[in-house]
Amino acid sequence: MANDIWGVADLLRGDYKRHEYGQVILPFTLLRRLDAVMAPTRQAVRDRNSSLDIQNKQRLLEIAAKLPFYNTSHQDFASVAADSTNVAKNLRDYINGFSPNVRTILSRFDLDNQITRLAGAKILYLVLGRFAAMSWLEKLSNHDMGYVFEHLIRKFAEDSNETAGEHFTPREIIKLMVNLLIAPDAETVAGEGQVINILDPACGTGGMLTAAEEHIKSINPKAEVYLFGQEVNAESWAVCESDMLMRFQRGNIHFGNSFSDDGFPGRKFDYMLANPPFGVEWKKVKDTVEAEAELGHSGRFGAGTPRINDGSFLFLQHMISKMEPVEGKGSRLGIVFNGSPLFTGAAESGESKIRQWILENDWLEGIVALPDQLFYNTGISTYFWILSNRKATKLRDKVILLDVRDQWEKMRKSFGDKRKQISDDQIEHITELYVDALKVANDDTHPDHAKVKVFRTRDFGYRRITIERPLTLRFEITNDTLAALADAKALAKWDGRDAMIEALRGVVGSVWWTKREATNALHAAVVAAGGTWPKGTTLTKSFWAVVAVSDPEGEVQKDKDGNVLPDPDLRDYENIPLDQDIDAYFAREILPYLPDAWIDYEKTKVGYEIPFTRHFYVYTPPRPLAAIDAELRELETQIQKLLGEVTG
Repeated sequence: MANDIWGVADLLRGDYKRHEYGQVILPFTLLRRLDAVMAPTRQAVRDRNSSLDIQNKQRLLEIAAKLPFYNTSHQDFASVAADSTNVAKNLRDYINGFSPNVRTILSRFDLDNQITRLAGAKILYLVLGRFAAMSWLEKLSNHDMGYVFEHLIRKFAEDSNETAGEHFTPREIIKLMVNLLIAPDAETVAGEGQVINILDPACGTGGMLTAAEEHIKSINPKAEVYLFGQEVNAESWAVCESDMLMRFQRGNIHFGNSFSDDGFPGRKFDYMLANPPFGVEWKKVKDTVEAEAELGHSGRFGAGTPRINDGSFLFLQHMISKMEPVEGKGSRLGIVFNGSPLFTGAAESGESKIRQWILENDWLEGIVALPDQLFYNTGISTYFWILSNRKATKLRDKVILLDVRDQWEKMRKSFGDKRKQISDDQIEHITELYVDALKVANDDTHPDHAKVKVFRTRDFGYRRITIERPLTLRFEITNDTLAALADAKALAKWDGRDAMIEALRGVVGSVWWTKREATNALHAAVVAAGGTWPKGTTLTKSFWAVVAVSDPEGEVQKDKDGNVLPDPDLRDYENIPLDQDIDAYFAREILPYLPDAWIDYEKTKVGYEIPFTRHFYVYTPPRPLAAIDAELRELETQIQKLLGEVTG
C-alpha cells in the first residue's frame, strides 16, 4: 500500500527532485486519509454547521462528526478531483473548511506552497486523481494506517539522507523496548483504576507511544492511558498528531526542540521511552542548554553537558527530570543509544559526570545489547538503557548487562540497512531473560548464563591516576641545535640572538651531563666571544628547551625547592577501580617495572564508564600454524595453476 502511494512520484519526476517527493506525498496521503475517516458523518457536519448561528461551534461540530476534528466545506476529495478547471481553488476551499487543529497540522507541511507549485507544473489535478483512486485508504484501520505512514516517512528520510536512526523505529524494536519497560510492572498495570501517563521526547510519527498504549491495554483494557510526545521535525509531528486525532487519543504532542523548548515543564510521567537520533548535534541550542545547565539540578542538565556533536545524554537527562517522585508512583524509562554513551569521555568529562550522576543515584537498572543491522538507515549496534527511580529491592545498587546480539533472524528482503529482525519468540525470550536476570546470572548451569552479568553500580567507577617519571637531561650543542636556536620564536626579537649563536659555534660537538656544567661552559663561551647571555624567564626557557635533550642516563632535573621535575613525555595514566587501594595497586603493578615512578595525587580524577563489550569478550584462539601453512600451500598451488593457464 505504501509503495502504491509512493508511486505518485512518477508524476512528480522532473518537476520535483527526489528528496522533495515526500513534501507532496505525505500531506496528500494525510489529507486523503482524513477525508476517508470523515466520510460517514460529512453531511451531518454540514447540516449542523448550517443550522448554527453562533461563533463558537467547534465542540458542537465535533459531536456531529463523532470525531475530534471536522470539515465544514461543501467540497470533499472526490469533488475536488472531479473538477480539473478549478482544482487549486476547490482544494484550498476544502482545506480551509477543516477544524483549527487539522489546519495547524497541514500548515506544518507548507501545503499551500505545494499546491501553487503543483498547479504551476500542471500536475495538481493528476496527483489528486491518483490519491482519489486509492479506495483502500477508506477501509484501512488506524493501526495499519500507522504502518503506512511510517513506511512513507522512512522512504522520505532515506531520500533526504536523514540522520541515522531519525524518524523511524522498526516495530519489533519498539515491542521489545515496551516489554522490557513494563514487564516488571505487569501486576501493577493490571490493577484497578490505573491512570498511566507516557512520554516520548523524540516521538517521530508516534510509533513508540501507540505501541506502549497497545501493550498496556493488552494487560489491562480498562487502564486510562495518556500519550505525550515532542517532535522537532514538522512532517513527523504532523503525521503523529493526525494519528492521535484519528485514534481519539488523550494526551498532547508538542512541536518543538526538547532541549530548548520543553513542551511539558513541571509535568511528570509514569513511563518514558525514546529513540533519539544517534549523534545529533546540539550546536543550534547551545546557549539555551548551557544557560539551563548553569542552574544546576534545579534545571534539566545539572549533571553536565556532553560533546556538542552528540546530544544523547541531553535526551536522557531531560527524561530523568520528568520522573515521578519515588515517594509517589516513581517512573521507569527506556532509551535507545548507540555505543558512544557507554564509554565516551575521559574522567570528569561531561559524559563521565552524567554516568556518575546516574549510577550514584542508582537509577540505571539495565543495559541490553542488541544485534546490528536492525534499523533502516544505519547498520550500527545499539543498546537499550532501562532506568528507574523505584528499582526492585533485589536490584538496588545493581546493574544488569544483557547481551542478546545473537537473538535475530535474517529478513527475507532487506529494507535499506535493515537486514535483521527480532522474532516474537525471541522478544519473549529476551524479556524473560531480563526479568529473571539475577537468577540466570547466579546459575552457571543455565544455557544463557554467559549472556547475563550483574554488577554493582560502583563497579563502573574508577580513579584515573597520573604516573610521573623524572625528567632526565643531557645538554649538547650541535649544528641542529644552532639551527633550532635561530628558528626559536621566543628568541627572534632578542638583539643578542645572532651573536650568541656565532659564539656557540666554537663549542659544537660538546656534551655536558649536568646543567651546572653546561651553564658554566656555555656562558663562558658566549662572554669570551663578546656575546650576551639570555636573561629573563622567556628567553632562558626557550634557550634550554633547545639545548637540553631527554636521556635516561642524564641528570635528574629539580625545581628551585629541590623537587624532582616530571618528564611530560613519560607521563602515563592508569584507571583503578574505586574499591581498589591506589597505593597497593601502584606498588603491585607499576613500581616493579618503573622503580623511579611516582603518583601525582593532585591530578587524580574520578570517572565512570560501562565497558560492555569487554565484559562479554570471549577469547578465540588462533588456528594452529600447521593449518595456516597448509592453507597457504593450497593457495600457492592454485595461483601457480592459474598463472600456468594464462601463460600457456
